Amino acid sequence: MRFKRQKRHRRTVRFFSVCFGFRQPFKVLCDGTFIHHLLHNDLIPADKALSNCLSASVKLFTTSCVLAELKKLGASQSASFQAARKLAIARCDHEKRVTADACISEVIGEHNSEHFFVATQDVDLRKKLQKVPNVPLIFGLRNALFLEPPSKFQREFVKSSEEKRLHMTEKEYKALEKKTTTVDAGDSSDEERLGCHNPGLQPHNTRNYSGNKRDVKDRVRFKRNKAKGPNPLSVKKKKIRENPNLASGKTDILKSIGRK
Repeated sequence: MRFKRQKRHRRTVRFFSVCFGFRQPFKVLCDGTFIHHLLHNDLIPADKALSNCLSASVKLFTTSCVLAELKKLGASQSASFQAARKLAIARCDHEKRVTADACISEVIGEHNSEHFFVATQDVDLRKKLQKVPNVPLIFGLRNALFLEPPSKFQREFVKSSEEKRLHMTEKEYKALEKKTTTVDAGDSSDEERLGCHNPGLQPHNTRNYSGNKRDVKDRVRFKRNKAKGPNPLSVKKKKIRENPNLASGKTDILKSIGRK
């Protein structure tokens, strides 16, 4: 069961690495609920537990708003607060402290430019971040950590972006059209200049000729190697069969010579 889970996790990590450019060491943004879950289920050290989950090196982050929320909860979350203080602080730019889920949502934004993995036990926050294209989500269940597979919205986003890459944009199409018109205009001016310089010569369009009538071949034709005969050294020599009549004649001659 653990092998299958790790296989799914590796597939999900590969998806976000290839499609959105996530690179090691992966940055994991943790909220207070996830830190409390790690301590409650004895999943420490946290960086080792998350690196085992992602099969890669990680760096843990939190926000100052998450720290303020844990501190506000008092003695019941003092251990979580002390553990969260050891993590790196992701910049949130909030003058007045907001709730942890609102802070993390703003840090992620619409594009997750910092390429954060978000680790949280908040179900509502996970559902909200599933609608952001490039946000992988981590949550805990008892003494195991799980990496959510890409949501339907994220898969459709990747599929649509790949289809857009296959087609030219309107700007590229206009640039190509402009280039082709300038090339055609240059060809026509060269033909007119040639006709004026030499009246006896008339400009001709080689495009109207078939490939057989041109002096120069359009395509390079490769000569095919014909099948050759077998190697004479590897072929067994044929045995010469003697005519029995000739052989009997030779024996008679030899006998007559012997009698003489």
